Amino acid sequence: RNSSQVDSQRPRREDTLGIMSLGPVQVMAAGAEEEKAENARLSCFVGAIAIGDLVKSTLGPKGMDKIMVSYSNPGNVQVTNDGATILKSIGLDNPAAKVLVEVSKTQDSEVGDGTTSVTVLAAELLKEAEQLVEKNIHP
Repeated sequence: RNSSQVDSQRPRREDTLGIMSLGPVQVMAAGAEEEKAENARLSCFVGAIAIGDLVKSTLGPKGMDKIMVSYSNPGNVQVTNDGATILKSIGLDNPAAKVLVEVSKTQDSEVGDGTTSVTVLAAELLKEAEQLVEKNIHP
């Protein structure tokens, strides 16, 4: 898009001199909460590590199955130990957790295997990085 198309989509308001100016653009959804600094960093770590822990138990020859029930259709029950299937099925709002899901999807599309392994590996690296950050050491 060119700049005139972008400008035409932004809300405009007139200032006291009658000159059109660009108004503020709302980025967050209504009712969304904003986290800053240490709280935001901590919640990203927690979300990503939780995703790794979720699929960790499905890894390997003795990996456990997960039972997934759809909230929109409670009669739809699925049993799987495939990390990629589990990660595709869950809804996330944590940015770091979304990155781990994207890593898993990329691994699946490029290689076709190892989706759970890359997710668990990335989550473990983040767990170690979290400990370094707590000690004020740059990971």
